[in-house]
Amino acid sequence: MNIVCAPAGMVGRENPRQGVADIAAAGFRDMLLDMSLYCTPAELERNEAAVLQRKMCEETAGLRNQCRKNGMRTGVAYAPYLMRDTKCADTGKIMTHMSEISIKTAAQNGCRYIVVRPLYGGIAEKDLWKANREYYLKLAETAKDWNMMILLENQCKNKNGHLLRGVCSDAVCAAEWIDALNREVGAERFGFCMDVGVCSICGQNMYDFILTMGDRLKAVILRDCDGCHESALLPFTCAAQGRSQTDWLNLIRGLREIFFDGQLILNIKDTATAFSPILRPGLLAMAKAVADYFKWQIEMEQVLQKFSSRVLFGAGNMCRNYMKCYGEKYPPRFTCDNNKALWGSDFCGLEVKNPECIKALDKDCAVIICNVYYKEIAAQLGQMNVENPIVYFNDEYMPSFYFDRIKRDVWNGGQG
Repeated sequence: MNIVCAPAGMVGRENPRQGVADIAAAGFRDMLLDMSLYCTPAELERNEAAVLQRKMCEETAGLRNQCRKNGMRTGVAYAPYLMRDTKCADTGKIMTHMSEISIKTAAQNGCRYIVVRPLYGGIAEKDLWKANREYYLKLAETAKDWNMMILLENQCKNKNGHLLRGVCSDAVCAAEWIDALNREVGAERFGFCMDVGVCSICGQNMYDFILTMGDRLKAVILRDCDGCHESALLPFTCAAQGRSQTDWLNLIRGLREIFFDGQLILNIKDTATAFSPILRPGLLAMAKAVADYFKWQIEMEQVLQKFSSRVLFGAGNMCRNYMKCYGEKYPPRFTCDNNKALWGSDFCGLEVKNPECIKALDKDCAVIICNVYYKEIAAQLGQMNVENPIVYFNDEYMPSFYFDRIKRDVWNGGQG
């Protein structure tokens, strides 16, 4: 899975040098080639196509050059788009031209994927599929020439000032569109990009949405919002009464279940814009930590399945949740714990052993830490000269939980 940073709110349009350097310094290695920053909806509305084409290519090249200087890749791009309430008379003609240029520019800058929003402004609902079929099939010719995959994206629509489900916001319909387009071109030329913010605004169950999309899902845009208004905030920061307004639980569960291995795009435009530029390096470091956290959570089972042999460290709540959800699929040989009183006992069908037993394991046997004291236990294993793979297990987003928590008064390996 690739963690991709969207430049909006952090990278200057005409002078991207400092913004790109700050993003790279935070540890990001992939940048979204967002061409909508260099060809905005308002500019497109004025239909300055010739000028926009030149400016977009020149300014996108500037962003890409700065990425190269800072060792960053650009594997996924975002094409320009029109405003929801566009007054353009021929949206198909305008967007076909700009999207074809965008596909070519993205390919020349090393991209494999490009997100191209469906047409919807000024089109009657009954004509949406017809207009978009013609649009995307035309773009497929250019995408084939440049070996690119086009990703459709779920959208909201504005009705009397309220944001509602729009084109491609229904997962079943979006999946049918993608399948139909791929059948017509005779290849997997189309996929899907899921905008988490749109799902949140539309009040959708993201777990069901993701399972419906399945392997069509190639990219996910992570952004937080209040579920009512368009915003791109750092995940977990839009909260009320101690609770996130976005359903991260079902998002992570869904992505974990389909073994998502695509582009994870972090968009924190509004949070970054609100911060002073002096504070942005610190914000970006936090943003990278958040993105890494999502990657860790989503890939939890992918990591577990890498190992043919494993033991657990910890005989408590987290160990119990592991056994409930993954015990049959990825059975451990035993578990160990720092609490001597537990040695030799049985916990969830596992013998609890002295951690010293880990020294006798085959080197390819993974040690899965089922305990919130990850760093302390990892350091303990290091002092024991354990060279086995070490995995941090976490049960915050498990498919199911035990709610009767085990309570212990002393720190030990079982307080997961």
